[in-house]
Amino acid sequence: MKNSHTRRIVNSIQIVVGLSSFLFLFLSCRGKASSEEEVQTSITPVTVAQPAVDCIQEEMELNAVSSFLRKSIIKVVTNGYIKSVNVMQGQRVVKGQTLFVLKGKEAENLGSFINDLGTNTHFTGEIKIRAGSSGYITNIAHQVGDYVQEGDVLAEISDANSLVFLMQLPYELKPYLAQNATLKMKLPDGESFKGVVSYTMPTVDPVSQTLSVVIKANVAKNIPENLIAKAVFVKSARNKAVLLPKATVLTDETQEHFWIMKMVDKDTAVKVLIKKGIESKGLIEILSPKLSANDLILESGNYGLPDTAKVVIKR
Repeated sequence: MKNSHTRRIVNSIQIVVGLSSFLFLFLSCRGKASSEEEVQTSITPVTVAQPAVDCIQEEMELNAVSSFLRKSIIKVVTNGYIKSVNVMQGQRVVKGQTLFVLKGKEAENLGSFINDLGTNTHFTGEIKIRAGSSGYITNIAHQVGDYVQEGDVLAEISDANSLVFLMQLPYELKPYLAQNATLKMKLPDGESFKGVVSYTMPTVDPVSQTLSVVIKANVAKNIPENLIAKAVFVKSARNKAVLLPKATVLTDETQEHFWIMKMVDKDTAVKVLIKKGIESKGLIEILSPKLSANDLILESGNYGLPDTAKVVIKR
């Protein structure tokens, strides 16, 4: 009786273990199938771009400082006192404009003597100092009442016609200067104009090793000295380049390898290694492989995809 009871207990345990094992295997297989089904049906929404053929330039912006190359020195022509100063520092003057009025001591005494004679001649003894060129008064050395001697400096005029921009060009970029005879210049206020390269200075900066390039400014507005502008310098250019938006190009952490995700059918994208060229203004030149204008390249949703991915194009 006891043995029969023991066998029933053993049989019951075996049945429970068997059912548990079957249930475990059933759930495991079902979970695996469900997981595989999810992987197979996982589709990434993306947007696409198509290659374009256009010209592209590799540009850089270099500092260019405004400067007046010619400056006129206004000097005293005879000893005397300054009777009047008709200009202020920073004022624009024109050629022939009276800047200073001088009167010599001897001329003053001679004028008093002639007037005492009672003649109709009115002698003032004044000497007018005029501007030799148009420009800006950058320095005034004497004021009314000062006694000055022949040869003393009265003022300095920056010749308005000598305004140029001095572009600081790294010396290693000098070979590219010939193809940049005309440059686009950008002022801090947003205005832009064309500048023409005139010549280069015969010295370089000992610290930065930059060469000063003289650029003639073709601009109508008055530009102050020492204004820093930006000169758009073209290092290389290519016509009929195959271009893609920057967002379509992916790279690794070391930026040694570059690739795109290209559509091969209506819902499959594959990884394609590329060789890129010039990069400018959000566009990248694709040197290889050859792409056609009808190719569809993933632009968004492309990050982190496997080498082959199921995708859906968002319209």
